[in-house]
Amino acid sequence: MSNFGAIPVEFANEKFAKVVVLPVPYDETSTWLKGADKGPAAILAASANMELFDIETGSEVYRRGIFTAEPVTENRTPEAMVAAVRERVSGFLEREQFVVTVGGEHSVTIGAVQAHSARYADLCVLQLDAHADLRDAYEGSPFNHACVMARVRELCPIVQVGIRSMDADERRSLPEASVFWAHEIAETPGWIDAVMSRLGKHCYITIDLDVFDPALMPSTGTPEPGGLFWYDVTRLLRAVSRRCRIVGFDVVELCPGEHNKAPDFLAAKLIYKLLSYRFEG
Repeated sequence: MSNFGAIPVEFANEKFAKVVVLPVPYDETSTWLKGADKGPAAILAASANMELFDIETGSEVYRRGIFTAEPVTENRTPEAMVAAVRERVSGFLEREQFVVTVGGEHSVTIGAVQAHSARYADLCVLQLDAHADLRDAYEGSPFNHACVMARVRELCPIVQVGIRSMDADERRSLPEASVFWAHEIAETPGWIDAVMSRLGKHCYITIDLDVFDPALMPSTGTPEPGGLFWYDVTRLLRAVSRRCRIVGFDVVELCPGEHNKAPDFLAAKLIYKLLSYRFEG
């Protein structure tokens, strides 16, 4: 795989880099459209076409150093993949590097959050997603991508944004104060402030790309109508970066198409934008 952003090699050195991009091309528990295992490579390829100056922050975050690590290739079982991600992320955190995990389907998040929660006792997780992902088990596995936030919730508090699909059991298990429904976001001018009031000091962000409306992001395994748009998401992320210490994040569930590359570029740009917010100033 190529370096994220095709950045100059002097800024892509592992020892120098403040940021590590960790690809996890895993797609063993997806339940509808397949192809998330091709997501990391598509994002890296699209990222080569980005301008590296961010207009909004007036910064070139790549100068902090962005190292693209070798992919996590463990796929024997979901449990083995989660353990492999946890081990790799933990190693980078021990070296005081900031880790961006790039899926792959959403179950890759579990290992990344396990690593971060071991380091930050007061961690909270902000989930941007169309789906609640709170099933205790699905298709025989507690590590299915439909169960990711059930596993995360066992580790730390969660706040969910953009949700517009779940089953009745998930709804019954969900504290009302921790979820921001997509249909209410569309009607509530102060929703970002309300999200901020639920977050703690140290925040990990998990972004399932199906949080976006499929008009903007059609290339996901489980698209849902009625989603968020670019500035809904980026305004929220910038607010979080100013209110909390973002300690890590992931971007997951891109199923790249053969002919439409715009969703791949959106995912790459989103990663770079959030890094620009995180290291602003």
